[in-house]
Amino acid sequence: MSNQRLQLRIRTPEDVIAAVPYLLGFHPSDSIVLVAYGGPHGTCALRQDLPPRGGDPEGERLAAVLTDNGFEQAVLLGYGPPGRVAAAAGRIRSALEGAGVEVAEAMRVGDGRWWSLNCTNPCCPPEGRRYDIAATEIAAEATLAGQVALPDRSDLVRSIASLGLPMREATTRAEQRWFDWAREGLSPARIRSRAAREGTALLDDLPVRIRGDGPPPTEEEIAWLGVLLTETRVRDEAWVRIDPDDPGPHLEFWRYVVRRVEEPYLTAPAVLLAYAAYSAGDGALANIALDRAAPDYPLAWLLREIMAAGIPPSAIHPALTAGEPSSHDEGLREEEPRAS
Repeated sequence: MSNQRLQLRIRTPEDVIAAVPYLLGFHPSDSIVLVAYGGPHGTCALRQDLPPRGGDPEGERLAAVLTDNGFEQAVLLGYGPPGRVAAAAGRIRSALEGAGVEVAEAMRVGDGRWWSLNCTNPCCPPEGRRYDIAATEIAAEATLAGQVALPDRSDLVRSIASLGLPMREATTRAEQRWFDWAREGLSPARIRSRAAREGTALLDDLPVRIRGDGPPPTEEEIAWLGVLLTETRVRDEAWVRIDPDDPGPHLEFWRYVVRRVEEPYLTAPAVLLAYAAYSAGDGALANIALDRAAPDYPLAWLLREIMAAGIPPSAIHPALTAGEPSSHDEGLREEEPRAS
């Protein structure tokens, strides 16, 4: 589910077609897309793969997401072969209307043309109606606002793929540093407290440097942050720093980390990137980021369920402020050794 923060003025079917790539972040193919409006959360876009002929388009689930979030109207777009689009669109439309969501328009889109699925008589020419996204005001407004629509979903996947940097030596040194704490005889509580302190310092420093205020993070710092994020308190401190009203800076930071950290330490940064992307209204990127996380990681599973239900990011942001101890971390501040 993608929430549209950019206010696009949509007046015609061509405007809807032009808006979809900017709502999703990429140009869809073999997809069903719903652009919903008339609710308390602005405009949103839902996308799912176009099911095979006879496959389940999950119309009831899509209808539940829209009704649970108060959307009253939607435009349905199908990208793909005519038969498969018509079959899936018909079942989804029935589910939406059965749930009280008005389908203002349904259309098939492909090869630079669109066909209305609302026609009871042949109102559209057999060859369809031409459209040109680049020539629309929607594209101009989105581009001016810095919105980017990648050619397809695979390009979005590549935008957070590993850069393949030689991080193994830096990661080994970070792991050694962690194990040295245990060899020093520190208790698990003091190790967690020290990790929280060092992790918080990095979380305060590195995102600022990504934005150009100082040198870029070193391999050593990224590797050490990856190791520290295995401690729940550090991950939670990172989570509460992501402002649902202004997630952009942290989205770029966690994209930076995800592309560099070694695979064993990827899951927590990937989930943080997913939450930042979801807060920014980029549901497609959020799902792709979650695909890079371990499927049995509890927070990854929970965030995927939240996104599937269409719960707004502001409703799930923890009632904590950065720097305050989480409830599970009370009493873990590292004590100074007492003089004997």
